[in-house]
Amino acid sequence: MELTPTALKLSENRSLVITWSDGVALDYPFVMLRNACPCATCREKKRSEEGKPKSLLQVLSPAETVPLAVTQMRPVGNYAYNINFSDGHSSGLFTIELLREIGKPVVT
Repeated sequence: MELTPTALKLSENRSLVITWSDGVALDYPFVMLRNACPCATCREKKRSEEGKPKSLLQVLSPAETVPLAVTQMRPVGNYAYNINFSDGHSSGLFTIELLREIGKPVVT
């Protein structure tokens, strides 16, 4: 059985909830989704930060000082979604398989 999203909903908990064709509802906090972005830029940034010590005093950009949000989500063919975030990032294609893998069960 090929699993597909049947419903998308923004929750009050700053997350996206996807209901799947098998009836399972999974939760995707906005920050977790943004950190899981599979685009080449994000993968390279993660790779370059591996092994580097974290600075004790970090500088935040203006976009990092406001709560992150999903501003748009569009299907790409039958295999992925393009998700736009409030920090301006919009180049990641989240495959159906990736979304199913990284979601957390909805706690009721």
